[in-house]
Amino acid sequence: MRIIKKNHLLAVVNNYVVEYPAPSNINYLWSFGSLAGLCLVIQIMTGIGLAMHYTPHVNYAFLSVEHIMRDVNYGWLMRYIHANGASMFFIVVYIHIFRGLYFGSYNRPREIVWMSGVTIMLLMMATAFMGYVLPWGQMSFWGATVITNLFSAIPVIGGDLVKWLWGGFSVDNATLNRFFSLHYLLPFIIAAVATVHLVVLHEHGSNNPLGINSTIDKISFYPYFHVKDLLGFIVFFIFFAYFVYYDPNVLGHPDNYIPANPMVTPPHIVPEWYFLPFYAILRSIPDKLGGVIAMFASIVCLLVLPLISRLGFAPFNIRSSAFKPFYKFLFWFIFIDSLILGWIGSQSVEPPYILIGQIATIFYFLYFLAILPGLALLENWVIYHNSNQVNKA
Repeated sequence: MRIIKKNHLLAVVNNYVVEYPAPSNINYLWSFGSLAGLCLVIQIMTGIGLAMHYTPHVNYAFLSVEHIMRDVNYGWLMRYIHANGASMFFIVVYIHIFRGLYFGSYNRPREIVWMSGVTIMLLMMATAFMGYVLPWGQMSFWGATVITNLFSAIPVIGGDLVKWLWGGFSVDNATLNRFFSLHYLLPFIIAAVATVHLVVLHEHGSNNPLGINSTIDKISFYPYFHVKDLLGFIVFFIFFAYFVYYDPNVLGHPDNYIPANPMVTPPHIVPEWYFLPFYAILRSIPDKLGGVIAMFASIVCLLVLPLISRLGFAPFNIRSSAFKPFYKFLFWFIFIDSLILGWIGSQSVEPPYILIGQIATIFYFLYFLAILPGLALLENWVIYHNSNQVNKA
């Protein structure tokens, strides 16, 4: 113990990993936070290895990726781990976010924890988009063209902003170089924000599944909970290994194995699967500017959710859905709604997908902007009313 106290680094590790007090009733869903950290480490390590062999030039980018796959020792493994690791990262983070929604982890006093977590997701989306452009296949080129063109809908500065993103008048070599530089830099910024996320998390501790005060009934993380995380790591690696070794391209698009050609437009341009729900919201609005605003607003809703939840704050605010039957019921609606939006995002813009996407988009915004605060007011009023009846009795 004296050695740990003298060494500040060991003391930090000891406080954050070994002696970290955790609620005694947390379950395996709480392991997805550490899994997200593991995914980030995997992405950074494999990304550094790939950067050693990648050439950010429009004439050589596609060939350098093929060189990595065919000529570099275990280059195929490194690339498949990195490409599928991005999908694994988003799967883990999305589950982590839905767990937070279900158990009310965005409520006070953990507002900063939630908002820093959503910030990490935003940085992940930017990093993943830029990384998708780097192989310089057909879907990379046209995906970059379509998505960056969205910024042209911004009044006054839209056209200049798009030219700045491109570094010219079209998606070309300057664009590829910029995206490569930012794609290499952003994971380290994510690591910094993740550190802040951990620091503010440890200030108040993990949320209790029951939604009650989590400062009581705590036990140290080691040796009680590290086993749950270890089992989660093992299951995750088995799941991850299946995609890497048996189906490495199932989560990608086959058109990206065709070199980028500005003269040939793919029949159906779609982003990676983890962008599809937001892409569906974008396409559900008939106006270009309105679609861009709706897409960004869908993420802002998550970011400011702690502030929205305060609209329904009452003296008997309950965080978890364990004692909120209406909230629990509607939670599964927003979960299914998100899956529907993901499915719609992968379909062509034609009936009946347009109507389904618009209905799903409306429900998405209603859930965060009206249903959540309304339910909080209703359920807190019921609890307050019942408690008064008990006191009178």
